Amino acid sequence: MAIGSKGIVPQFDSASDFSEGLALVSLGNKYGYINKTGKIVIKATENMSALAPFSQGLAIVRVGSVYGCLNTKGELLKNVYFDKISNFSEGLAAVQIGSKYGYINKSGQVVIAPQFALVDRFSEKLAAVKISDKYGYIDPTGTIAIAPQYEDAWKFSEGLAPVRVGKRWGYLGKSKAINIQSIYDGAFEFSESLARVRMGDRWGYINHQGAPVISLQFDFASDFSQGLAAVQIKQKWGYINSTGKVVIAPKFEIATNFSQSLAATQLDGKWGYINPVGTLVVNPKFDNAGLFVEGLARVQVGGKWGYISRANVPRG
Repeated sequence: MAIGSKGIVPQFDSASDFSEGLALVSLGNKYGYINKTGKIVIKATENMSALAPFSQGLAIVRVGSVYGCLNTKGELLKNVYFDKISNFSEGLAAVQIGSKYGYINKSGQVVIAPQFALVDRFSEKLAAVKISDKYGYIDPTGTIAIAPQYEDAWKFSEGLAPVRVGKRWGYLGKSKAINIQSIYDGAFEFSESLARVRMGDRWGYINHQGAPVISLQFDFASDFSQGLAAVQIKQKWGYINSTGKVVIAPKFEIATNFSQSLAATQLDGKWGYINPVGTLVVNPKFDNAGLFVEGLARVQVGGKWGYISRANVPRG
């Protein structure tokens, strides 16, 4: 079954989103990376498992009992093996040796010695790290930029980072001060100048100043993407705009973020795609579906995964 002249026929047992022109797929117990024509251009060797998509030119793979880095030529970086490796972000990747975490650069060199109890990836030139029982932030040289003092901490986005003080979440600014007071049961990263927050079982959105732009009213809420956010109201999903107005009525069983002006949604157990005004431009016919990334979206038909092309989807 072909899915359009620029799609990739469903044939894989698993498939990831495209990243840097490549997607991770499997056929039986064999893994590899395909290009946008569906050709396998990197084959995993028999001793490789737990492969990840490419990030900044490298993919993390497990080789036996340790992890290494695969380049786009299908070669493992020499003598780069750790107990765990995270995806690269801002040129660095977290690695684990024993019970401690540090960071390597894209050559595989340890640039921040493993010394932390837990770490997050770098974002906006800072990374959250756990020292003893508190979280703080380091810069790319490994220097403590914000002293460990929080019960939990997430990455920075749009200049602010969610941090937990006691049992409540607020937001920390790069000035090292709490910019938004810790009053929430849940707080998440900023996207398009708004962050979703939770108090009890109600979700809403705040701005950079901490003002409640969209009141706590939803059963669940997602991040804003391309001007819209998926929200759950009475067990159905719809979409709101940045003022909180419902612009696509809640009628979907599941709704995902917009990407390349389309969102995957589920109706009656099947997946299709809607445009930003809520028109179904791809009727629900897939068993599963992902976001459009780099012009392609992964879809599942009869247990097999392939890809549809954004170019073949009508604008609606």
